[in-house]
Amino acid sequence: MSLAPPSRPRRCGPRFVRTNCALIVKWTGPIYDDSENGPMTNRQRFYDTLLREHLAQHRQMALVSGPRQVGKTTTCREVADSYLNWDNVDDRRRLLAGPASIAATLELERLRAKPPVAVLDELHKYSKWKGLLKGLFDTYGDRAKWIVTGSSRLDVFRRGGDSLMGRYLLYRMHPWSVAECLYTDLPGNPVRPPSEIKAADWDALWIHGGFPEPFLKREVRFTRRWRLLRHEQLSREDLRDVTHVQDLGTIEVLMRILEERSGQQLVYSNLATEIGMSVDTIRRWVDLLGRLHFGFLVRPWFKNVTKSLRKEPKWYLRDWSGVSDVGARSETLVACHLLKAVEGWTDLGLGKFELHYLRDKLKREVDFLVSRDGKPWFLVEVKQADRSLSSSLAHFQSETKAAHAFQVVIDLPFEAADCFAHPQPLVVPAKTFLSQLI
Repeated sequence: MSLAPPSRPRRCGPRFVRTNCALIVKWTGPIYDDSENGPMTNRQRFYDTLLREHLAQHRQMALVSGPRQVGKTTTCREVADSYLNWDNVDDRRRLLAGPASIAATLELERLRAKPPVAVLDELHKYSKWKGLLKGLFDTYGDRAKWIVTGSSRLDVFRRGGDSLMGRYLLYRMHPWSVAECLYTDLPGNPVRPPSEIKAADWDALWIHGGFPEPFLKREVRFTRRWRLLRHEQLSREDLRDVTHVQDLGTIEVLMRILEERSGQQLVYSNLATEIGMSVDTIRRWVDLLGRLHFGFLVRPWFKNVTKSLRKEPKWYLRDWSGVSDVGARSETLVACHLLKAVEGWTDLGLGKFELHYLRDKLKREVDFLVSRDGKPWFLVEVKQADRSLSSSLAHFQSETKAAHAFQVVIDLPFEAADCFAHPQPLVVPAKTFLSQLI
């Protein structure tokens, strides 16, 4: 099946929208580059604005978590005065020496007009990183602004006791999305007005994915080489650095299987049989790959759904450009956009948002349900080209009392209409719907 980009939208020209959102730092309007199809560099990101807003308004450390090569280091260094990287041997010695050594390196005793901004990169690889940060913040929190990054999930320690409570704010960084091609300001409300993405940007997202290097370079051969290198780094370096797993070869086999099954339910017993490991080991490894941002799980929603059938979670890759099947790629692209939206809205303090899917005993299914503060908000069914409205949307909207239900179609051209202005189930273009997120 061909993986050529979906049909392009009608060219309606750029749309500039003004809002009175309370959290806007600086209105930038829709962003358009000067090149129609070629590569570009140094393009501003939503997270640039996010970090500057954090540094201006909050005393807490910023914990920036996200996949390898998502742009954490580049973005953080743009706003930093000093930078220490755990992977640098000299920097590691300073970090291991403790807070006083770090303060001396950053010259925190020197008189300054304003506190310097310091980035501690890849600190999660140090087994005692939480204790180091606690001591550093408690002693020198008023003398510097701190940004801590990690390609493993920095939020997983919250499952146990949180020794950093009150000392940090978490920001989860994601690849480029449709909305980020259009806006870099911070939304005051979750839903934005619709705006049309440039055809070149849409094609680049579809073919090369949203990770900055391949998205901006836009060369197929480079994207293939980049994807292979990232897979090798995840399966060898990251697993070795942050885990004690010895059987890396078998985990790599599991990664290959999961690459082929993006958008499918994970049946752990079947996976265990395929690669000859126990079910508990497979569960632990899948969770580990999620913590390293190789992919993510979407779990079923049970509340207010009659005849619910408890099923295993669905699995999605973080890089949809690596999904070969066109239908699975479409669903994975939308899944990644929705995950970025729910985590971004939550991190901005706009509410508590979560991503689920729906399936009942009669095998009626809807790909995604987004909840807001514990209540269903909108449903999403993804189609590549099918414009016939799925009957499952109306059924589950009635069951869950969700405010909106969308059948998101990849191949439909952009429409300058607000998806969220309509309560009834609707067929909507992906280019319109995704432009209204983050």
